Amino acid sequence: MLAIQVLINALVLGCLYACIAIGFSLVWGVLNVINLIHGSFIVLGAYLAWGAYNSLGLSPWYSLLIAAPAFFVFGYVLQRILLNRVITAPVLVTLTLTFGLDLILNNAMIYYFKADYRKLILNPPTGSISIFDVVVPIDRLIATGAALFLTFLLYLLLRRSKVGRAIVAVRLDRDAAVLMGVDVKSIYAVAFGLGAALAGCAGVLMALIFPISPLTSSAYLGKAFVVCVLGGLGSVSGALAGGLLLALVEGIGSVYLGPAHAVTLSFVLLIVFLIVRPQGLLGRKGFE
Repeated sequence: MLAIQVLINALVLGCLYACIAIGFSLVWGVLNVINLIHGSFIVLGAYLAWGAYNSLGLSPWYSLLIAAPAFFVFGYVLQRILLNRVITAPVLVTLTLTFGLDLILNNAMIYYFKADYRKLILNPPTGSISIFDVVVPIDRLIATGAALFLTFLLYLLLRRSKVGRAIVAVRLDRDAAVLMGVDVKSIYAVAFGLGAALAGCAGVLMALIFPISPLTSSAYLGKAFVVCVLGGLGSVSGALAGGLLLALVEGIGSVYLGPAHAVTLSFVLLIVFLIVRPQGLLGRKGFE
């Protein structure tokens, strides 16, 4: 029964991890930018849900409808105004720029919200489902469904829409995309906006499960990085596979070694993948 509980917990957390990482993976795969501000976007999304519920009584599910367009516009403008100026520079330059932006946003959140941990507590509580000895909180199940829905929406966007096909074309071969008439600068901004929107929505979902603090942004960024490497850059299905694998390893590690070693195990897994399969589970060689 313990094994079933671990598997269900891994399934729930894995879908949420995929939602955390998929925007990070999209930006890295398309723009070749390691977006260090991604973790702070997630925390800001969590604060949006927490503030909207406690101040306005707005359900976190409605906060998703606010977070998605608001973060998309924020990310789009940020890429157009700042990142676009250094997009062709060496990766160290973009890394430094996003690191600086992350420091500004994270310190602004610490100044405004303080470093205290807060928790979004629904009233009335949603309860839990118990089948034999396996217990699953309903809010986690709903958050998992929402994470899967967002992942599926991005998959459809990339596969079925004109702008999605342009994003994939730029990711595969930027120069060929330019020759085919694709406005690469606009596609970069759209991809960065989508990454920010997914991070904001992931933050809303994480607020239902974990305590919120600006100090957690680095942890979310680390998980996004690990899932991205495990699954493969720019791959929606890879992000889902990587998230499930990370959650499973963390779950098994917590049971047999203790929760304190879960993070260590995840980074050991990251190192193993970088050595053995740098393109990830479902990535393609050339994008590692």
